Amino acid sequence: MAERDNNAGVRELLERLAFSAVGAVALTAERADAIAEELSERGLARRDDARALIEDLSARWRGDATRLGEKAGATLDTLFRELGLVTKDDLVELELRLAQLEHRLKLLEEPPARDSAPPVQH
Repeated sequence: MAERDNNAGVRELLERLAFSAVGAVALTAERADAIAEELSERGLARRDDARALIEDLSARWRGDATRLGEKAGATLDTLFRELGLVTKDDLVELELRLAQLEHRLKLLEEPPARDSAPPVQH
């Protein structure tokens, strides 16, 4: 039980790290106009060019953050499987299969329903 709690804590930590990276990218995107304006004022770039560059970098960072989160999730799933731990999806699938088997068994155990009408004689 403690091992499960520890694994949940590690997964939560990695998720928080990924969300923090995405949050930093969002903050950069919110300030993109201000940065572009500052670069323009200093004569380092035209405002439109600076804004395009910042948008391109932000898109790349967002993509990197997304890939990092996906890779961390895949790595954790692999680690959990190697440790013999069951994922929530595996458990849900197993519960569904068990419910289906129980239903089929119940149908086999029930006696066949008889018609309440008496047989017709000729």
